[in-house]
Amino acid sequence: MPVNDRAHVPVPAWTPTADAAARTQISTFGRWLATEGRGEFGGYDELWRWSTTELEEFWQAIADFYDVRFRQQATRVLADDAMPGAEWFPAATLNYADQALRHTGDRTAIVAVSEGGHRHEVTRDELRNQVASLAHWLRTQGIGPGDRVVGYLPNITATVVAFLATAAVGATWSACSQEYSPDGAADRLGQLEPTVLFIADGYRYAGKEHDRSTHNDELRRLLPSVRTTVWVPHLGAAQPPGTEHFDTLTQGDHLLETTPVPFDQPLWVLYSSGTTGRPKGIVHGHGGVTLEHLKFLGLHLDLDASSRFAWYTSTSWMMWNIQVSGLLLGATIVLYDGSPGWPHPGALWQLAADEQLTFLGTSAAYLTAAHKDGTHLAAAYDLQLTGLGSTGSPLPAGTAQWIHDTLPTTWLAAASGGTDIASGFAGGVPTLPSYPGEMQARLLGVALESWDQHGQPVTDEVGELVVTRPMPSMPLYFWNDPDGARYRDAYFSTYPDVWRHGDWVTVNTRGGVIVHGRSDATMNRYGVRMGSAEIYEVVDQLEEVADAVIVGVEESDGGYWMPLFVVLADGHDLDPDLIARIRGRIRSEVSPRHVPDDVIAVPALPHTMTGKRLEVPIKRVLQGAALSSVANPAALDDADALAQFVPIAAQRKTALHTDIPHTSSPAT
Repeated sequence: MPVNDRAHVPVPAWTPTADAAARTQISTFGRWLATEGRGEFGGYDELWRWSTTELEEFWQAIADFYDVRFRQQATRVLADDAMPGAEWFPAATLNYADQALRHTGDRTAIVAVSEGGHRHEVTRDELRNQVASLAHWLRTQGIGPGDRVVGYLPNITATVVAFLATAAVGATWSACSQEYSPDGAADRLGQLEPTVLFIADGYRYAGKEHDRSTHNDELRRLLPSVRTTVWVPHLGAAQPPGTEHFDTLTQGDHLLETTPVPFDQPLWVLYSSGTTGRPKGIVHGHGGVTLEHLKFLGLHLDLDASSRFAWYTSTSWMMWNIQVSGLLLGATIVLYDGSPGWPHPGALWQLAADEQLTFLGTSAAYLTAAHKDGTHLAAAYDLQLTGLGSTGSPLPAGTAQWIHDTLPTTWLAAASGGTDIASGFAGGVPTLPSYPGEMQARLLGVALESWDQHGQPVTDEVGELVVTRPMPSMPLYFWNDPDGARYRDAYFSTYPDVWRHGDWVTVNTRGGVIVHGRSDATMNRYGVRMGSAEIYEVVDQLEEVADAVIVGVEESDGGYWMPLFVVLADGHDLDPDLIARIRGRIRSEVSPRHVPDDVIAVPALPHTMTGKRLEVPIKRVLQGAALSSVANPAALDDADALAQFVPIAAQRKTALHTDIPHTSSPAT
């Protein structure tokens, strides 16, 4: 992070000009509040405090500012502010599809790009017509509120159309990407006992067409509740028998008809990672998602009807839902079916240039890899990006600084949130300075605090991420959790009536937020806690290291073992020099107490399907837990990579019961 040598205080790497700040949607919102007599605020901090203390006034203002199309108005905004169980906008009715399809005309709504030069555009009117026809067909099948419609689909236009048509008739949508095995998809979608299933013939990734015909047949067998299957042609395969053709169902001539539903009517079901058990189905409602996504995308990502917006994602990650919600604001959304690194590492940057994106979202891991590659992005690509989003894991300060250096006119909006709320807790504010290594602020309407072990809020200290007031996009409930016990246990078992998210964060005096990693994966050496994110920030910058995971293992003899596992980049070996450099960098740049006891090379590391490191399952395997008890293989990108820790655990156990010494104090 740049430092003013004389004052020894951080200085921002990016600051908006006064003119640019005045043109943002959040500034427009502030002026509108003043004009409407709803409040005048001297800066973002005052606006945030109002948004988290006067919840009813704030969320009503969001609904009014974005002209949310309620069919029936609410009797009030927040009838009950208990967590869980807050009651938002009682008696109101609306439909997410009304807001998403309100923008009409011949402007482009969706650009769909697929590897190999495949590309097509859909206008706003074309999208509306396709959704209207498919919604009409769904009604002929008796589909409406209370029914579930699911998709085993890639990130293509048909997936958006299927979701919007499902929303239009008031049914509940859920999707799973085709990277999942049929068993993995059925673990998720089968819980809902769906009536209609959408399947595509396959997807494109890393220069290959992945045919999913056999997978589709198996999934259909695993979902006995499905009455009708709709086949989506994507790769050009033959239509399977006993299926409806998507193109036929979307070519009718029907007016759009949407079903008004209650504010808390289930819109979609998202899923927890499912690494340690059956995935939890997280249910979100029409009203909460509509308001939260208008706020997040409009005020915090600064999108409007002129934006060209893409977030690199799959249909299994909640960022797909965020991406689709760009339609709420009339933005053009750009879908991509393919690898971000094929046919060259800069494929995603080339997509942004080719499509003249104004906002691109991706993962911190991709940005870290781009940083290692060292390309000067502004010089190499004709980018028109005003904003760049990062999420999925903490973004290292060094990578953030590199982005500011290589894209000096682009605002970096790093965010942290979760599938749990289908949005962010902390993230970007286009009117504030950006400091590498931290998110700019707590988001509007999010009463985020960092709490110490005594349940007291702290500033400039590490603590648990908690949310002390309800948000409208908090889950309605978990699927198949009739008494709410699993829901309460997930978020409210530590602090009654306060949401504990499970992240370890610092809120600083500027209002910035730093995420240190999952609190259940924290390493604790002699009472000094350290998040894994700080160590990854150092290790991920080494060109010799392609991937890494660090865990702290409490052992049966009272010792504490902290190994670092690394996957080496092609052409590199884990020799004594590299081990010394890894340890030296961690000692000097992170903490001498948290130098790994061992650095161990492995051929691969397991992740969730959305690319998150599996620190806790690896730790549990190393403590001797059975594989079957720590992870569901169907939820992993490489189950064999987790299995390799079983013999490592056995070797470690043997070492502990012989005279072979092991380190239980910081390495020197």
